[in-house]
Amino acid sequence: MKKILMVLTSVSEIEDTKEATGYNVGEAAHPWKVFKDSGHFVDFASIQGGQPPHDPVDTEDPIQVAFTQDEATRAGLYNTARVDVIDPQQYDAVFLVGGHGTMWDFPDSEGLQKLVASIYNSGGVVGAVCHGPAGLLNVELENGIHLVNGRRVAAFTNDEEVAAGKDKVIPFSLADRLEGLGATHVFADVFEEMVVVDERLVTGQNPASAAGVAKEMEKLLAEVIHQEKAEEQHESEALRAEKDAEKNAKKAAAEDAEH
Repeated sequence: MKKILMVLTSVSEIEDTKEATGYNVGEAAHPWKVFKDSGHFVDFASIQGGQPPHDPVDTEDPIQVAFTQDEATRAGLYNTARVDVIDPQQYDAVFLVGGHGTMWDFPDSEGLQKLVASIYNSGGVVGAVCHGPAGLLNVELENGIHLVNGRRVAAFTNDEEVAAGKDKVIPFSLADRLEGLGATHVFADVFEEMVVVDERLVTGQNPASAAGVAKEMEKLLAEVIHQEKAEEQHESEALRAEKDAEKNAKKAAAEDAEH
């Protein structure tokens, strides 16, 4: 059982058009269900803290409905912690939820950059979907190299921005920015699922990829759990062998004393 932090945007409207925005509910709900069904703990944080804004809920999607009605989730979203006060050592993985709002507040959040870098540097898993990878752009690892440099990543494509009617209002092209940092942008057709795993970094292209990102993260976390159990068993066997050796040594000493 692991602890996962889901990070959400605090931006409630697109700068130029004043159109309402926020985190994409489906991109939060479907990964949340994967993590919860696997028995992991899920916490929420946002860039500014408090109650983060969100896009409309798809009431035809039972997972989104369950997400918005779950009491623990509602409580967690009512007053999220700011990313810059989060202790990264408390988490085994971080998941960056998408939504157009992330394009404005994820890239320049030093708190988010430090959080992601710390979790990855300590052996944790980092996931992001759709516009969530905007939060990876300025993340530098302890070796001074950008997290995305030299990696295969998925994110919302330029064609999808055009299809969504947002290509003229976004502050930059996420796909182009990722490639400019040395990443290889891997993509499928518009709004088709695409999930990419590169070591402990898992990224997805669009809302259809959200659950897939969580599932791949779950596989990585399961490997960690398996390794931890194997190490615990090895330590237990070593301790048992040590105790048995001490017991046998005492028995042998007692027998020698009798003779």
